[in-house]
Amino acid sequence: MTSIPTTSSSSSFFNFGLVAAALGAIVLSACAFGPGARADSAKPVPAALKPADNERAAFTWHAVGAQIYECRASDKGGWAWVFVAPEANLFNQKEEKVGTHGAGPSWTALDGSKTVGVVKARVDAESPANIPQLLLTAKSAGAPGKMANVTSVQRLNTEGGNASATGCAVQADAGKRVKEGYTADYVFFTAKNS
Repeated sequence: MTSIPTTSSSSSFFNFGLVAAALGAIVLSACAFGPGARADSAKPVPAALKPADNERAAFTWHAVGAQIYECRASDKGGWAWVFVAPEANLFNQKEEKVGTHGAGPSWTALDGSKTVGVVKARVDAESPANIPQLLLTAKSAGAPGKMANVTSVQRLNTEGGNASATGCAVQADAGKRVKEGYTADYVFFTAKNS
């Protein structure tokens, strides 16, 4: 028969507390880095990206995807990456996929509702690797639903997405497409009375 070492109840409680704290830290860190989580979402929004006073933030979705670029002849001679479209999945705070983001730019909810935006203001991101933050005016372009009453969209907390400085230099590169991974938070605004 094998004997099991015993400990006093106070040290047993202490060990349980350490184990519980370690497990809690692991769970919290796993949640903090999922598709819907943002560690820096408390950053102040630049003044140029503030929506109209008659609008209110209705919901925020986190995008995980790519910015698509194509190598084309530049107006200044030579070759340059030209933005084509975004391609991303959108996630709510529970990390559930709730829609997609694509050309237009447009945002489509899983309920079929859709909104299309036009850039109103832009602010460069802190890092040159990150796409700019934006304020877009928006209008419904689909079925009734989550997106039907959206009037403005902010793109904040961008990470990645800018075109590479290489790979588009000669005529042989013409037409080549690349996808640059990015993440961002999209804050959707509606009229305060809706």
